[in-house]
Amino acid sequence: MPRPVPNGRVPRHHPMLHHRSHGAEAKPVRTSDLVLALFGVALLGGLALAAAFTLAAGTTTP
Repeated sequence: MPRPVPNGRVPRHHPMLHHRSHGAEAKPVRTSDLVLALFGVALLGGLALAAAFTLAAGTTTP
């Protein structure tokens, strides 16, 4: 009995979504990106502290 002919699809065990060549280098991080990231972290930390103080003040007042 003859074997069925494959339809051209090759099974891939480990598909790579974003394949980089070996010689590719990462882009350097700009200073403005770092400043914006630090500003965002500080803003989120401030909001978390404000929420914590609000919750703590709400539980202590009668």
